[in-house]
Amino acid sequence: MTIITLTKYSVRHKITFTIMNINQEGTNPFAQPAQLLKLLAHPARLQILEILRNGEECVCHMEALLGYRQAYLSQQLAVLREAGFLEDRREGWNIYYRVVRPEVFSVLAAVYAMLDGPKQQPVFELKGAVCSCPKCEVTQHIAKGDHIE
Repeated sequence: MTIITLTKYSVRHKITFTIMNINQEGTNPFAQPAQLLKLLAHPARLQILEILRNGEECVCHMEALLGYRQAYLSQQLAVLREAGFLEDRREGWNIYYRVVRPEVFSVLAAVYAMLDGPKQQPVFELKGAVCSCPKCEVTQHIAKGDHIE
């Protein structure tokens, strides 16, 4: 059985998740689902997951879409990554994230259905500065009608 353990340090208010294999009798069968729901119970993390629903994105792109400061966004990404939902990769100065546990979207769909929430994926518009990652630069040139080779 995989248990997601939540540890909170009061000095830095940093939340870290450790995935442990524990097979003990008497373990509360509701502890693991409760920890999962706690992990997802944050608006910024839900927004991040929705942005990553269609594939990987760079941190600067998410920052431009959500309007959050990079440090705050990185904290939320770290929580999701340490819990095993996301993986990252570095390409030059850019860090890209992608979802590696797509079953999380089934959980989100169930939550949205219970709340009569979004029937379709939310549309995010740029709230911050324009993203300058290579992926976005190509998109911006195409939108302007520039020829890209």
